Amino acid sequence: MSAAHEGAAGRAARRRYATLGRSVALFRAFLVEQSDPDRFYGLLAEDSVRQVAGYTGLAGRTVLDVGGGPGYFAAAFRAAGAHYVGLDPDVGDFSAAGESVAGMLRGSGTALPVRTAGVDVAFSSNVLEHVPTPERMLDEMVRVTRPGGLLFVSFTPWLSPWGGHETAPWHYLGGDRARRRYQRRTGRPPKNRYRETLFPTSIGATLRWARGCAGVEVLDALPRYHPWWGRWVIRLPGIREVVAWNFLLVLRRTGTEPAGAAEKTELTGGRVAM
Repeated sequence: MSAAHEGAAGRAARRRYATLGRSVALFRAFLVEQSDPDRFYGLLAEDSVRQVAGYTGLAGRTVLDVGGGPGYFAAAFRAAGAHYVGLDPDVGDFSAAGESVAGMLRGSGTALPVRTAGVDVAFSSNVLEHVPTPERMLDEMVRVTRPGGLLFVSFTPWLSPWGGHETAPWHYLGGDRARRRYQRRTGRPPKNRYRETLFPTSIGATLRWARGCAGVEVLDALPRYHPWWGRWVIRLPGIREVVAWNFLLVLRRTGTEPAGAAEKTELTGGRVAM
């Protein structure tokens, strides 16, 4: 099958998958994120793996999950046949879903302890908005992805309805004000603290980075949870920041090495070689 036919087949498969029913199911699960995290994150992980598989085969591929957190994604990617390696600043988070920390990395998304061109897929779900220098994390994800490999990065834009996370929708009045309101109401600071652990990331800035990065080509830019016919919102600057809810960027790594790329920890067969 030609590349053109493969591309057309992939687009058709993604359309069949990205239905309104799928969007409704994800939203309903999101409503119980705090009370029933297994339901929400289990469904999100399965959905994410199916979404990635719409662009590339996963069997035998090495997947680096930047900000892996609890083991829901580990289980889903491994079930698809991938060699999964999760990275998180706090290895203790890996145990939240009963996942062993074996084969996991502890480290920063802005300084990945992974060799250049060491993975087939660099994946990150809802982490970029928690990084003070998102472009640096994206550059690192490009560096560790082999030429021809893929990057999948999703995040919640600051101006989306959930941009303030647990302080939403009061973040529309300002991040500091929303933080103070949350603390007055609950008696404790939010987990996602404005400009400490939560930063105002935008779709526009991320697209500008992608278009200016010599090491990648953009394959897709879409609202992650919308049905396929709702992807047009990404073409509307300003409006997309509010209505996209969650943004997904799919990139292919080209043969051009990022400037200043350096060798780091080596991943071999999905295992960490220190």
